[in-house]
Amino acid sequence: MALATSLIPGLDEIVRGDDPNRRADAARRIAELFFEGAAGFRPEHVEFFDGILIGLVPGTELTIRADIAEKMASVANAPRNLVGKLAREDEIMIAGPLLRRSPVIDEKVLVEIAREKGQEHLLAMAERPALSTGLTDVIVRRGDREVVRRAAGNSGAAFSTTGYAALIKRAGQDGVLTLTVGQRDDLSDDNLKELLAGSIDAVRRRLLEAAKPGRQAAIRQAMSDISGLMVPVEGHRNFEPAQLAILALHTSGRLNESALLEFAKAHKYEESIAALSAMSGVKIATLDRLISGDRYDPILIVSKVIGLEWATVRALILLRLGPNRVASPADIEGARVNFARLMPSTAERVVTFWKTRQAA
Repeated sequence: MALATSLIPGLDEIVRGDDPNRRADAARRIAELFFEGAAGFRPEHVEFFDGILIGLVPGTELTIRADIAEKMASVANAPRNLVGKLAREDEIMIAGPLLRRSPVIDEKVLVEIAREKGQEHLLAMAERPALSTGLTDVIVRRGDREVVRRAAGNSGAAFSTTGYAALIKRAGQDGVLTLTVGQRDDLSDDNLKELLAGSIDAVRRRLLEAAKPGRQAAIRQAMSDISGLMVPVEGHRNFEPAQLAILALHTSGRLNESALLEFAKAHKYEESIAALSAMSGVKIATLDRLISGDRYDPILIVSKVIGLEWATVRALILLRLGPNRVASPADIEGARVNFARLMPSTAERVVTFWKTRQAA
């Protein structure tokens, strides 16, 4: 390491001095010395260069810093402190190459820069070979449209549950992002349904055409599930808002008995029927016609097939009567006994018959 001081006499004086030309010359020569021997340097050698260069390079003119940053970006054992200093610079010509490629910038530094810097820095980071969930959380939250699209198209990027939720929400206003996210191999089926539910038919068709053959089956299934939940319902009731609400619950994995019970207790008829339809596979129009009839038996039958608890079945019976009518204790007890006696296999045969009739 005596080579550095022998190559540049008076190096200590240059580092401490104010002559920009001498500092720039020293920075170039020592940086070149490092690049020439980097492959064979041990950690202590790299640390030595780091201590010298961080005192020289930041004070040089932009072109010199940019040239050194460009070369440092591809060096696996580049001086860590110098790289971190240059990566934090506002000038993207300097920071950009390091943020895109440098393997020596650790996760903590990247997240700090992502939180503090502007869109050019975020865009550069979005192109890194690998992006952690902690970093993509910040990128998706702070990034503009181009940044988020670039990150979503990066096969080396990982997204957390929160990150995917934010991506899908933004994709609802961005067809290009929908196409990009929809082709990701790590996108779950539930997330795919949620993504497609917020997109228009033209975008869904484009995604199906652009997707890999192995991905097309999942897209077709998601489109089929969404279409089944949004079938138009004829009649005097408007089920469309309820269908949208149930679709949102379905795609987020929150359509369950608890949600159905809350709808029934709140006397939300359309939401309750739409939920029963999604959970049983029986069309809304069929359930609406059967449940609004003279008997409560259809409620018992579809509830048995779904596997509902008596408390939910009771709430559905009271929902059927309406908020201004009170069921007699004898009727409720009779319904409870009949529900307990109803065999699942019998209920399944009846529901299969309903589905056959509605298909015809």
